[in-house]
Amino acid sequence: MNIAALQLSTLPLSNSKLKHYLSICQEKKVRIVLLGEYILNSFFKELETMPLVMIKEQSNYRIEVLKEFAQIYDLTIVAPVVTIKGEKVYKSILKISATSTKQYKQQFLMNYTHWNEEKFFHNNTTGEIEPFIFVQDGMKFGIMSGYEMHFDIMWREMMKRGVSVVLIPSVSTFGSNYRWNEILKTRAFLNGMYILRANRVGRYHDDEGLWNFYGESCLVNPSGYIESSLGSKEDLLVHKIDKKEIRDAKKAWGFKSQLSKRNLL
Repeated sequence: MNIAALQLSTLPLSNSKLKHYLSICQEKKVRIVLLGEYILNSFFKELETMPLVMIKEQSNYRIEVLKEFAQIYDLTIVAPVVTIKGEKVYKSILKISATSTKQYKQQFLMNYTHWNEEKFFHNNTTGEIEPFIFVQDGMKFGIMSGYEMHFDIMWREMMKRGVSVVLIPSVSTFGSNYRWNEILKTRAFLNGMYILRANRVGRYHDDEGLWNFYGESCLVNPSGYIESSLGSKEDLLVHKIDKKEIRDAKKAWGFKSQLSKRNLL
């Protein structure tokens, strides 16, 4: 199966750019395409001062466009988007196919002074973890946000449920690329799974300085190696994933079997 990561900054009002890349995905027989965070919506720091009605219009328009394109190009599109119910704003990830739309609400949110999503959004960040998992073409996929990938419990749930590929949309900045790559390589190796990361590109300026979203979207294989990666510009990563590579990696190291025989999963 071919999967893809679409590396962009916030999309303009026109749909021509999105249409261009999704048509390439169709040509390359891609089944799933992943977008980074704050691609369909403005960046978080801009959302903080944006009227709720504008955020809602922006999100609703993008969602309808993705539904249309999923049908036209016969794709499953996984994309973060801000969703609104009543007066409450949620940080969500949508899985949109030609026949259905499903929503995952992020369960861990950043609460830093300079970047406080937990204060802005109304997501439930307490209680049991409920992973977002789906099956396509006989392979089990899991979704987690860029921030959520820092928490062991998220990876344990993916391993417990036999996920083969984890899709991670992100909006990473401030020179964190080396740390991110090391974490993803380690997680892919220990869990015996593929990881596809789609990171945002572009820049944002505020009183604190320059936020540089560096891209470097990548595909990490089940042996813990980065097989394919992008640079710092707008681009599309397409890569083939193979069930046999997952089976071979799990068999070679046997980490999950050690946990299973102790009833730790």
